[in-house]
Amino acid sequence: MAMEAKPKSFLLPIFISLFLILSLSAPTIIFPYKSPSLAACAGEPSASPTPIDPKQLRALQSLNIPISNEYDPCSNSSSSCDAASPFRHLLSLRLADCSDDVQISNTALKSLSSLINFHLFNCPVAPVQFPTQLALNLRSFTCINSFRRLTGVWLSRLHNVTDLTVSGVYVNSSGPSIILANMKQIQSLTISQANLSGFLPKQWHFNITHIDFSGNKLRGKIPISITLLENLQHLNLSSNELVGELPDSIGNLMSLKNISLSSNYLSGTVPESMASIPTLVHLDLGSNQFNGTIPKFIADMKELKYLNLEHNNFRGIIPFNESFMKRLEVLKIGGNDNLCYDRSTMPAKVKMAIAPCDKHGLPMSPPPAEKRSSSADEMSSSENGDYSDIKNEDDQPRRSKVVFGVTIGITSMVFLIVFLNLLSKWCG
Repeated sequence: MAMEAKPKSFLLPIFISLFLILSLSAPTIIFPYKSPSLAACAGEPSASPTPIDPKQLRALQSLNIPISNEYDPCSNSSSSCDAASPFRHLLSLRLADCSDDVQISNTALKSLSSLINFHLFNCPVAPVQFPTQLALNLRSFTCINSFRRLTGVWLSRLHNVTDLTVSGVYVNSSGPSIILANMKQIQSLTISQANLSGFLPKQWHFNITHIDFSGNKLRGKIPISITLLENLQHLNLSSNELVGELPDSIGNLMSLKNISLSSNYLSGTVPESMASIPTLVHLDLGSNQFNGTIPKFIADMKELKYLNLEHNNFRGIIPFNESFMKRLEVLKIGGNDNLCYDRSTMPAKVKMAIAPCDKHGLPMSPPPAEKRSSSADEMSSSENGDYSDIKNEDDQPRRSKVVFGVTIGITSMVFLIVFLNLLSKWCG
């Protein structure tokens, strides 16, 4: 037993010295991932923990990550290391707010090929080709405002990721299909603000639950195949160049909670099948070319909290009542010139961004500018619970006359006093 203890005591200072690195401008490192094997790692006796792989330690040091002899990346419950022997290996790495001197080398990444989760935030370092083993091991990859430029082929090598997030990074690709072709395990997909062009894929992996392609240059129609994703909960295709009508089968997305299609060139009517989506909380169709009347089923959506229909070509009377308005947290409906609301169904103090309807169900024309105190204006102001403009217009002439009269009176009195004073001196 004594012979075994001696080598351990001899190696311990070496491992401690490897942890020591001083850098004031280094990126932060966080290990949020927890795996089932982590319990064994965290439960080991603190007196003689299994040290981290020296190769991985040197790789962390090459990334200018501050590690001291008091901090072991695998020493607490939030560590992301396995319990391998004789060395533990990193499973998760997060780099944030990298300094200018940080460089990610292929050599360092080869030593970190055990990573399952790799996340970069605000690290605009030069992109580097991931080693094959690392690319295949990754299950979660996040790149936000990091890696100055990526390609679709580069991303397509991450075959086994279940969670892919790329945002604020230029992605050079002819379309998302190249990226997704081999990602058969993908569940959450975000490629936003990436200047991504091309068309939406016609084939999808059916276990996907989250799609976000917002802020790109995708064109063409929304494919019917996207409505076959029974587990899809979040769909964001806003701020692209999509055209055409929504698929009639969009109601098949029974798990959908959030759909955002704003700022495209979509047209046609809102499909009636959307009434079949019971869990919809967020519906954003703003800034498109949708037309027709607003479907009545929208007012029957019990879970809906956010509704944006502004800047379209909707017409007719909005089918909303007071109880529906109270359930909503956000309602945007302006910018539809042929849309109006029934005053009898709206709360008296609600300010609508559209005109009230006349007796024919058409938007009431605003009064001429020179007749701002007409009965129509008074009606509109009283509905909004705001009478201040009317009162100010009525009182303004009266106040002017009073001020003018007081001024004339004071001036006359001054002249009279001066005249009498001069007259008394002349007579005396």
